[in-house]
Amino acid sequence: MKRIIVIGGGPAGMQTALSLKAEGAIPLIVEKESELGGKLRGWHRLFPSFTPAHEVLGELRRRVADAGIECLTGAEAAEVEPRQVTLSDGRRLACDGVVVCSGFTLFDARIKEEYGYGIYDNVFTSVDLERMLNQGRVALQNGNRPRRIAFLHCVGSRDEKVCQSHCSKVCCVTGVKQAMEMKELFPEADVFNFYMDIRMFGPGYEEMYRRAQQDYNIHFVRGRISEASPTLDGRVQIKAEDTLTGRPLKMSVDMLVLIVGMRSNASNARFAAGAGLGVQPSGFLAPRDAFLHNVESGVDGIFYAGAVTAPKNIGESLSEAVVAADRAAEYLKRA
Repeated sequence: MKRIIVIGGGPAGMQTALSLKAEGAIPLIVEKESELGGKLRGWHRLFPSFTPAHEVLGELRRRVADAGIECLTGAEAAEVEPRQVTLSDGRRLACDGVVVCSGFTLFDARIKEEYGYGIYDNVFTSVDLERMLNQGRVALQNGNRPRRIAFLHCVGSRDEKVCQSHCSKVCCVTGVKQAMEMKELFPEADVFNFYMDIRMFGPGYEEMYRRAQQDYNIHFVRGRISEASPTLDGRVQIKAEDTLTGRPLKMSVDMLVLIVGMRSNASNARFAAGAGLGVQPSGFLAPRDAFLHNVESGVDGIFYAGAVTAPKNIGESLSEAVVAADRAAEYLKRA
């Protein structure tokens, strides 16, 4: 039997390894963190069903363990070749093929200084909010309950000023999901979502967006926040323009949540340089084509699954992992 190295132990990596094992290959997961799970480890509930993330994560981990799949955690891939993966500590792992499932990097909200993340109290990111929800305690710095909450979409997405022109795809639905969760926690609070346009592409997403308005009374304002600043009473004053009415808007909120997007990994450039892989203008790795060979790299023996090629939700990543494993298994038969 031949060995395939799977780079990344998130949902796509775990499902790829499981499908490879079912195909008769020997998968080895190489994960830079100390445990499997990727970004899913920090999520609270999943859209649009509000399924607890730990249920999905726990099931994937259980399947990997039951299948006896070898996992090398705390190991970061530095270079990729069809027959070898070199780790950052210099170790070289021989293989018969590679599936890159290294995912994405979250946009650093501190780059958008005008929003005051890391500077002002009570400015959070969507990632911070997920962590607080997981911990079972969402509160302001002073411990009070928020009375007015604002969400800002597309922070680090569709923004040429920070060289991030692509859409991160799941930000809109994340903002809606989190707004609904906050309304459940603080039913007396006014919740606002500031957006450029709402892109609810998935099954059940549009219905969730409608529920957010009709059942949760969440306010959606078309317009980006241009500036945030602290007030003397510890709140955050935001300035924006309602582009539907053409009027400027200024309000004070108790909590400002920045919905951060996905950006490509810095490791993509290293992988590409070492193996001759294609890179898209967004920095995500380029598949051979977008249709019949979307999990193939164009270099024999190297395949892709998940958000390493573009922003994707968990369901898409899992489905793509099955296809990538199938193509890798076909390659092994020919090699």
